[in-house]
Amino acid sequence: MAEGLIHVELTQQQNYQFQIKFGGAAPDLLGDEPPPLGAGLGPSPVQLLAAAVGNCLSDSLLFALRKFKQAPEPIRCEVSAEVGRNAEGRVRVLKIDAKLTLGVAATQLLQLDRVLNSFEAYCTVTQSVGAGIPVQVQVWDAQGLRLK
Repeated sequence: MAEGLIHVELTQQQNYQFQIKFGGAAPDLLGDEPPPLGAGLGPSPVQLLAAAVGNCLSDSLLFALRKFKQAPEPIRCEVSAEVGRNAEGRVRVLKIDAKLTLGVAATQLLQLDRVLNSFEAYCTVTQSVGAGIPVQVQVWDAQGLRLK
């Protein structure tokens, strides 16, 4: 990821629906809160946070494996964000669990242990979010073997 300023623009459409513009060639996105606040016509802020963590972890794992000329595709990632009340009774994201699944068997990949021990440290979003929200990461291969 390049260093610098990232700019995103949100414009209210109605109620809790916001058009999100990322700029460049990236398509706009409609964000919305689920009922009863919103209509659920787009991803909620918590879903966007979970997607950002999962996307960044997937990118980081892919990048690390490709550095060793490995082809783990297709990588799949499932992310769960637990929402509940904190000690002050306010609704917060309490924890995030991410499960990455490689598209191939672990036996097909060289340097896998080295990659599994380091890829998270290079994930910009997960490391930033993890400073305030516990993030648990699991990695599985295509054969259902848990690797991390």
